[in-house]
Amino acid sequence: MANIKVYSTPTCPYCKMAKEFLKEQNVEFENIDISTNEQASKEIVDKSGQMGVPVILIDDKVIVGFNKEEILSALGK
Repeated sequence: MANIKVYSTPTCPYCKMAKEFLKEQNVEFENIDISTNEQASKEIVDKSGQMGVPVILIDDKVIVGFNKEEILSALGK
């Protein structure tokens, strides 16, 4: 099973869509709220080179934004 982390903020509509999509796929993930976690915010900027959310890590694959096709591909579906 893949190790999945979603870096998000509570006010981001694309973050909410990404998390709902993962739930619909019956995929467990860890949600990391970067609005309250400065260390995680720095970590994800280092990994993605982006300051926007959502950033989804599926194992070592970094997906910036909500992209269903990329998510499904990274999940092997």
